[in-house]
Amino acid sequence: MRILHTSDWHLGRTLHGVDLLGHQGAYLDHLVEIARSEQVGAVVIAGDVYDRAIPPIEAVALLSETLRRLSEITQVVLTPGNHDSATRLGFGAELMRDSLHVRAKVAAVGQAVELSTSDGDSALFYGVPYLDPDDARYRLAADVEAPLARSHEAVMRAAMDRIRADIAARRARARARVPSVVLAHAFVVGGLGSDSERDIRVGGVDSVGAGAFAGVDYVALGHLHGPQQIRVGRAADSTRAQGARKDDGGGGGASNEGTGAETIARYSGSPLAYSFSEMNHNKSTVLVDVGPDGVRGEAQLVPAPVPRSLSEVRGDLADLLGTAGEGHLNDWVRVLVTDSARPEDLVTRVKSRFPHALVIHHEPPERARASTSAVVAAGADPLEVCGQFVRYVRGGDPSEAENQVLRDALERVNAQEVSA
Repeated sequence: MRILHTSDWHLGRTLHGVDLLGHQGAYLDHLVEIARSEQVGAVVIAGDVYDRAIPPIEAVALLSETLRRLSEITQVVLTPGNHDSATRLGFGAELMRDSLHVRAKVAAVGQAVELSTSDGDSALFYGVPYLDPDDARYRLAADVEAPLARSHEAVMRAAMDRIRADIAARRARARARVPSVVLAHAFVVGGLGSDSERDIRVGGVDSVGAGAFAGVDYVALGHLHGPQQIRVGRAADSTRAQGARKDDGGGGGASNEGTGAETIARYSGSPLAYSFSEMNHNKSTVLVDVGPDGVRGEAQLVPAPVPRSLSEVRGDLADLLGTAGEGHLNDWVRVLVTDSARPEDLVTRVKSRFPHALVIHHEPPERARASTSAVVAAGADPLEVCGQFVRYVRGGDPSEAENQVLRDALERVNAQEVSA
């Protein structure tokens, strides 16, 4: 069966004030065309279809129309991510057409969607919605009186244990081996993140060991915005940081139930760049074939349409207004002006040269700005930023007890955003 893997659409998101919905719509047109031209058996969408729990009406309409178009030509399996509201996204899932499957309930983890094509090919699909440890540790525990450990690793392992048990039971009574595909939204050890992914730390940890996913054929991952393959080690090694990024579609995996098949795990990445930390990503959608012997061949990365390139230019304003700016005039660009003194009419002059400039900063040499405060990157650890503020105000590091208070407060804020 041929599978088309995508994730992290973030419908409704803007880029430094630029409305991206039209560009997101162009990508979804492209996605529908791939599904049709490649005659895929299933489209899998691994979370973060929306950018926030309560999306704008236009984003809801775009998703509804896209799912209608996709489900008319193929089968669709969809799970929510940490940006989505699982309840809202999963509303009415039981009433939807047979070719559309929204797997938004934690209680349904381990229940397969078995899909078949007209050619007789079939596969088992298991949707794992984003698992908030504070909630899932109770829902996935064998005994509600003895919840799982409060970590992403513990809840994902429990979810995968349910999935592996279902696969084993099905294969024990089946004549032929049916391949298995898991959709999961998580930060897996070995993955490379960017500034635009929302922080999901719990207890200071945001990741899941790659070995937690051993035992299935293909893991369609969502959350990280750069396309990459994750090496899945042996299940016993999952607590070690043995994952490694591979961008070429190849690489090893974990032995899959003694069949010779390997577990292949991959992030499709986001279809558009959502921060300048992603300006070197090659945005794409994943085509992968699975059969009784597991994943067949290497994944094919289909380039996504790029509305404008993201780029950065740095230098004296005179140079940037001259030859140094050539080649970036049609880009969404971040302009860093390094003149010792701030030039007059900086923004106006930059905009006249770079009409699509999204960020304009004056960054003089170190000697001219030694007394200024440090710039906080969008992807910085919020706890570390709070610690820097304490050091700035008080002249000393926060104590461990104070760090715990800060950590608890940050996690409460994150939980409120997810449940909004």
